[in-house]
Amino acid sequence: MTTQTKQIDQAAVAHFAERLAYETDVSDVASDIGAGVTGWVLIDSRSQESWDQGHVPGAIHLPTREIAARAASVIPEGVAVVTYCWGPGCNGATRAALEFAKLGYPVKEMIGGFEYWVREGAPVETADGIERRLSDPLTAPRGVACAC
Repeated sequence: MTTQTKQIDQAAVAHFAERLAYETDVSDVASDIGAGVTGWVLIDSRSQESWDQGHVPGAIHLPTREIAARAASVIPEGVAVVTYCWGPGCNGATRAALEFAKLGYPVKEMIGGFEYWVREGAPVETADGIERRLSDPLTAPRGVACAC
């Protein structure tokens, strides 16, 4: 029997570790909110009209164009920030995360954005209150977990 030596691609390890250092996903954010994890804030960087259509309960509305001017008055220095915008086809959360990084905040981007928040059946807040829509079975199959 021969022994194979595993070759670890250090560049791949560094790449994926770095992504996880700066990205989170809808499931992890929902889990942290549900568990009452503190020490961080969720920022919705979309327009007022988009916010009014629905947003993540407990999120702070701070459009990207206002971050540089208003962040310090809204978010205490050193508090971790998670940004989101519409979804995977939009880089608004990335732009918002960049603005927070420039200001020295620890920051992550919620990949999937509001689109996947809704598609996974998480609660949505509007002026009428909080509702939970049915999940899209292609993103969050009922009774099945991706176990990631």
